[in-house]
Amino acid sequence: MSTSEPPPWPHCAHGADPAANPVGCRGVHVPGHTACLAHLADTDRDAYLANLTPGANIDHRGTTFTDSLLDALLNALRDPATGYTRLGHAGFQSATFEDNAGFGSATFEDNAVFESATFKGHAVFESATFKGHAGFQSATFERDARFGSATFKDHVWFQSATFKGDTRFWSATFKGDARFGSATFEGDARFGSATFEGDAWFGSATFEGDARFGSATFEGDAWFGSATFERDARFEWATFKSDAGFESATFKGHAGFESATFESRAGFESATFKGDAGFESATFEGHAWFQSATFERDARFGSATFKDHAWFQSATFKGHAWFQSATFERDAWFQSATFKEADQFGPLVCAQRVVLSGAVFGGPVTLSFAARRLECRRTRWSSTAEIRLRYATVDFAHAVFEYPLTIAAEPDPFVLTDGRQLAEDPFPSAPDPGVQVASLRGVDAAHLVLSDLDLSECLFTGTVHLDQLRLEGACTFDTAPPAVHWRRWPPVRFTARRVLAEEHHWRASQPGAMRGWNVAVLGAGRTGPLQLAPVYRALRKAFEDGKHEPGAADFYYGEMEMRRHADDIPRSERGLLTAYWALSGYGLRASRALAWLGAAMVLTIVLLMAFGLAQDTPKQTATGTVPAGKGKVTFEIDKDDPQNPTGNRFTGQRFEKALNVTLNSVVFRSSGQDLTTAGTYIEMASRLTEPVLLGLAVLAVRNRVKR
Repeated sequence: MSTSEPPPWPHCAHGADPAANPVGCRGVHVPGHTACLAHLADTDRDAYLANLTPGANIDHRGTTFTDSLLDALLNALRDPATGYTRLGHAGFQSATFEDNAGFGSATFEDNAVFESATFKGHAVFESATFKGHAGFQSATFERDARFGSATFKDHVWFQSATFKGDTRFWSATFKGDARFGSATFEGDARFGSATFEGDAWFGSATFEGDARFGSATFEGDAWFGSATFERDARFEWATFKSDAGFESATFKGHAGFESATFESRAGFESATFKGDAGFESATFEGHAWFQSATFERDARFGSATFKDHAWFQSATFKGHAWFQSATFERDAWFQSATFKEADQFGPLVCAQRVVLSGAVFGGPVTLSFAARRLECRRTRWSSTAEIRLRYATVDFAHAVFEYPLTIAAEPDPFVLTDGRQLAEDPFPSAPDPGVQVASLRGVDAAHLVLSDLDLSECLFTGTVHLDQLRLEGACTFDTAPPAVHWRRWPPVRFTARRVLAEEHHWRASQPGAMRGWNVAVLGAGRTGPLQLAPVYRALRKAFEDGKHEPGAADFYYGEMEMRRHADDIPRSERGLLTAYWALSGYGLRASRALAWLGAAMVLTIVLLMAFGLAQDTPKQTATGTVPAGKGKVTFEIDKDDPQNPTGNRFTGQRFEKALNVTLNSVVFRSSGQDLTTAGTYIEMASRLTEPVLLGLAVLAVRNRVKR
């Protein structure tokens, strides 16, 4: 944006070398004369200066000022009441200041235009006041430019200006927009404690020396997009009250934003940090955007506070990523980020989600998060890793790792390197710091270790090498509904066992499902018995390899249940499995087998008393023929056939005999009792079934106590 200017001026012909400058002197004519102020006759110059009063408008475009000529002009405009120079509209476009330009404490009542001016000495504007526009577009400052404590009450333009010496704007106040787009600062640029009440535009600016904005205040937008910082960029304790834009900026030295405050959006998209990036103790009250940023050395965000979403998608961390004691009050997005050498990530606190989906970790790393949720879908680890968590729900679907990886719940608050405990302010009333796993689908579990995790809602279908999964500590699973359901006949009661979340979802989706099976298992999809049977089988083997036989028994039960309900087995086999389940819970429910044994024994006793025991004990009889003449007598001893009982069959005596027969049948022995024909068959059936039921009960007990 340019200021209003008079029309092109006539060039002064005096003092020019036609061979070197065919145009001649470019100074604008002094009113009423045909020469510029530099080439005006002494008497005419004195008369012109004598007629000037403080606050007068002046137009000396293209004029070359020596030290003495500028002093004479400023003295003519000096206010005797204050001792300071006051200028009205000041036109110095394309002017050249051969020596120091001393405008210190001057007041520009109207626009001050120095566009394309050249300051060969120091440009001194310290404590100057610009009440109108201040235009320094394309100006060249060959030595120091001093604007310390200057006040710009309207817009100021320094676009494409060149500062070859140090630039000093410390404690300056910019009440309007300050535009430094495409400016070049070859020396140090010092804006410490400056106040920008309007927008501050430094887009595409080049800082070849240090850029110092410590404790500066940006009340309007601060735009540093595509700026280049060749050396250190220091914004410690700076305050950005509106948007701060550093998109595509390049920081070749240290980028220091320690303790800076970003009250609105902080944009560092596609920025490149070739040196260390320091954001320790910085506060981001709005969105923090670091998408596609590149940190070639250490990225330090220790003790930083992100009060809104923090976006680090596709960012590249080539050095260490220090987020120790950082606090994210909303989501922290590191989707598709690359961590090449980070050996520690955290401990940090996130009140909502930490998203690492698609991220890549190139070296050994320990991640420590106290977060509500951790998403690691398709995250890739190229070396060993340990993830220690508190309060979190973990989604690990399709994550890739070729080396051992441990996910563990941390029972106590994380301890920082200085010995202090990590403050967990976002979780003031959370009673349980336990960690849940939401999904392991698509993971190769051959190198995965889970420790002290809640797996009650974890989705396992599709996990590869699940039989090699290592479960350590107190890893818990969901259980079957414990209540007895009387609304069906016979009543249904599910015995306690470990159950996968997918089985909960499948059973809850079946017609006539019993209450207690969880319906809302996110992502369970259409998983059914055919898919769940191998999952239970693999987990059973994992428990067996870990010498956890009771846990393995639960998963064996689940495997058999899924086989019994699967559609890919013949009906005869399904019937056999159903009988196995009904009689003994697949050899795992001793109470069920004992109940059937007791029922079989009672039935045997009742049947024996009713039909099997003879009415009376058969008597032995001897029969023979006595031959005549004292011959040898021959007797035949026989026993009467047992008689079917009549009358009162259920007596104490008959009960005792029936019990004796039944107990002997349980241990596969014959009682020796006299039985009717029906009783003989009853005993045979008893000797076949009851030892089998006893064996199933013994097997179930063994499976529960085996180690």
